[in-house]
Amino acid sequence: MHPTSLPGPYGAGDLGPEALSFVEFLAAAGQKIWQVLPLNPTGFGDSPYQCFSAFAGNPLLISLDLLAEQGLLNNADLAAAPPLPTRSIDYGAVITFRFAMLQKAAIVFFASFDREARRKAEYERFCAEQSVWLDDYALFMALKDAHGGVAWTAWERDVAGREPAALARWGERLAGEIATYKFWQFEFFRQWGAVREACKRKGIRIMGDVPIYVSHDSVDVWTAPQFFWLSEQWNPQKVSGVPPDYFSATGQLWGNPTYQWDRLREDGYRWWIARLRGVLKLFDLVRIDHFRGFEAFFEIPAGEATAVNGAWLKGPGAELFEVLEREFGELPIVAENLGSITPEVEAIRRRFNFPGMAILQFAFGTDPQGPSFRPHNYEPNLVAYTGGHDNDTTVGWWTSGIADSTRSEEGLRLEREFASAYLNLRGEEIQWAMIHALMASVADTVLIPMQDLLGLGSEARMNVPGRMGGNWRWRYEREQLSPAIAQRLKALTKLYER
Repeated sequence: MHPTSLPGPYGAGDLGPEALSFVEFLAAAGQKIWQVLPLNPTGFGDSPYQCFSAFAGNPLLISLDLLAEQGLLNNADLAAAPPLPTRSIDYGAVITFRFAMLQKAAIVFFASFDREARRKAEYERFCAEQSVWLDDYALFMALKDAHGGVAWTAWERDVAGREPAALARWGERLAGEIATYKFWQFEFFRQWGAVREACKRKGIRIMGDVPIYVSHDSVDVWTAPQFFWLSEQWNPQKVSGVPPDYFSATGQLWGNPTYQWDRLREDGYRWWIARLRGVLKLFDLVRIDHFRGFEAFFEIPAGEATAVNGAWLKGPGAELFEVLEREFGELPIVAENLGSITPEVEAIRRRFNFPGMAILQFAFGTDPQGPSFRPHNYEPNLVAYTGGHDNDTTVGWWTSGIADSTRSEEGLRLEREFASAYLNLRGEEIQWAMIHALMASVADTVLIPMQDLLGLGSEARMNVPGRMGGNWRWRYEREQLSPAIAQRLKALTKLYER
């Protein structure tokens, strides 16, 4: 469950009291892992997989209530919140209100320095410790605001090209805005640190998520264009995606610029070392999205309308993980190995003892990986899910989501019959039957989407891949998370000695 899905009064979940309450629920339910999506500042489509930075935190996750506790906001400020939905997120309204509050909090924060020496010292220490990424990030975001939010390739050529004189000139001109962005990062990391500490006290680890690619319109590409396939105008020359398959006749065109792996190798993979170091400051475990792309990645010429004309190219393979292992020791990585996975990909995963993934929803239809997703075929070094953030909820899959496929009615009937027989359904809710099956398996780790724990239908789906809008909006309300659910989950956890 992503923190945006938490309940609360300001239109989207955050890192305040409800996050700490959720940690208490996890502990009461006997749980040991909380998995989240990327926590970085979101850009296109409000997607946590299209972010302005791979290092920074999303300011929209900052708790306004905690800012008020520090005296940076007052009750009148919070009372000005517009009426907002409680089971979904209206990002337009949330962004407008929250950034107005964050701006005010920043003004009060800096005005307090004369009488709050400790606060000033903590902020300055944070800025110094995080300067390796923070200075560039704050300047990048201030520049985006100054240019009306357009992509960095549309800025003046001297600043887009990071000429020192241009950076110095803009840095002086935008000093106040830059400081504001740094303050928001200071507050994000302070609040996230409190959530992590609460988890540690309860023996709960947090699993993060690292997309293999970064957004073109990001500080990461702006500051290191030499590591990506870009034109002289810094536009992508080659982009990422996956080829046509039985899910899509035209494949998936993600559009992120692909890496120049030769240059990354020549630089000792320092870019990836820095990225993982930043991630490990946020999380205890890390799921690597599209793990197969490190062995071989699908590259598409920029400008193509679909992924049909792409080609597979070799990635860095095991070499990258050898470098990372030398730097960090044993890597706490979970490999997202879904889709068309080759023996070479699995050889890398097994060499470094990374657990793979299994999605139970995919076990009963025509997915080529279906047999490996059936619990009787599991291996211990595995993270098993009822479903993922790109899937329908389990109830939605069972009642309507299956019917969204292109298979015949007969195929759908057979899928339901197979699932019913396999799970030995005898009136139990489908989601609990699936949770039970995973708990009883030999998979070392079982992760359950919050929507499945609550028994919600397709209205609670988090993301529909390929849909341009309306994603990442689901939230639950406080009363939905009852003690009875915690007790039921704890009983299964105890029964199977998890």
